Amino acid sequence: MQNKLSDTVLIDQTLAGNQSAYAELVKRHQRFVFTLALRFVKKREDAEEIAQDCFVKAYRSLNQFQHQSKFSTWLYTIVYTTAMSSLRKKQLDISSIDDEKNTIQIEAFSTGYEMNNVEKKSRSFYLNEAISQLLPDDAVIITLFYKGEQSIDEIATTLNIEKNSVKVKLFRARQRLKEKLEHILKHEVKELI
Repeated sequence: MQNKLSDTVLIDQTLAGNQSAYAELVKRHQRFVFTLALRFVKKREDAEEIAQDCFVKAYRSLNQFQHQSKFSTWLYTIVYTTAMSSLRKKQLDISSIDDEKNTIQIEAFSTGYEMNNVEKKSRSFYLNEAISQLLPDDAVIITLFYKGEQSIDEIATTLNIEKNSVKVKLFRARQRLKEKLEHILKHEVKELI
């Protein structure tokens, strides 16, 4: 029953004291919150900690949610600020991502067609591999736009930047993503030959 309720209804139920309504909100958004956090910090344990902190912060400030944007946009803003704070606290060296080898977790979705499933996993793997090699700002904007399906306006709100800046950053991030994919796939083709 809760799966069919909108985020707004679940928020209202949570504010009325229904804890299972908030559990449903967490369930709906936990995978993307984790993915977005992982784009910043690159370590699974750090991303899990950030995701958990974000849901605690969101719960504590849920009464401040104004319904002027989608809940996901508001939540991803919390992820962004929490991840940036975490990076500042730990003073991580994020300037040389290209030199680091990152582990990527891919969940397989059963489609009923094994070949189609393998093809999807392969595409997803290469895309995630390329995104993991981007700078965190590029990875976040790509993730918000394509995986989070957020509009330019929503991304501007989430990242607290101008709409035109989002367009420029997204354009540049796409270019860098394309370069990374070409590099990865060129390497893969060489290994096959």
